[in-house]
Amino acid sequence: MDNEVARTNMIEQQIRPWNVLEMQTLNALGALRREDFVPPAYHDLAFVDVQIPLGDGEVMLEPKVSARMMEALHLDKRDTVLEIGTGTGYLTALLCLVSKQVTSVEINSVLMSQAERNLCMAGISNFTLVNADAHNGWSVSSDFGSPQFDAILISGSLNRIPNTFTDLLVDGGRLVGIEGEEPAMQAVLYRKSGGSVTRDTLFETWAPRLRNAEDKEEFVF
Repeated sequence: MDNEVARTNMIEQQIRPWNVLEMQTLNALGALRREDFVPPAYHDLAFVDVQIPLGDGEVMLEPKVSARMMEALHLDKRDTVLEIGTGTGYLTALLCLVSKQVTSVEINSVLMSQAERNLCMAGISNFTLVNADAHNGWSVSSDFGSPQFDAILISGSLNRIPNTFTDLLVDGGRLVGIEGEEPAMQAVLYRKSGGSVTRDTLFETWAPRLRNAEDKEEFVF
């Protein structure tokens, strides 16, 4: 099947039915060549509603899951975004298309190099990649200092989102991640306002654990 036809079918048959309706999200999905971010061995699955293995326990999330998580952040071109889990850079690229600047953290140096190449080949430049363990051994305070992100997206799952991540949000900031234990995981949205944080459930899904995650660590309201 022609890639453009497959891309349109992906958007119309997988993503729109999942209540992804904002035009900036749909336009980004239509403009970005997902097939260029998929490992060569899985090119036939570029537009299929499945997770794609990236090796080392990491995956590309299903197109509809990536799209709905991104849309839940309600980004605009003034927003700075932190992404945890760069992978091959596909979701990073989508975030770049709808925001001002994206900082993405990837623990796997090989994947990070692939992502950098993919992003540059796609003509995207408003990103910074960091090779680090986002959950352990990475000093977010020394790297970023005071809270400075309008939005955070965590593509790996956690038992519960720890406040070390929400502490990086500015007032009015949003965080989307995946919480829970197999098989009952949920995508969740945290909002920070006036010094307090609220949590809402978005939809049921599943994703591999964020590397080195400590399941005993929980968010404190």
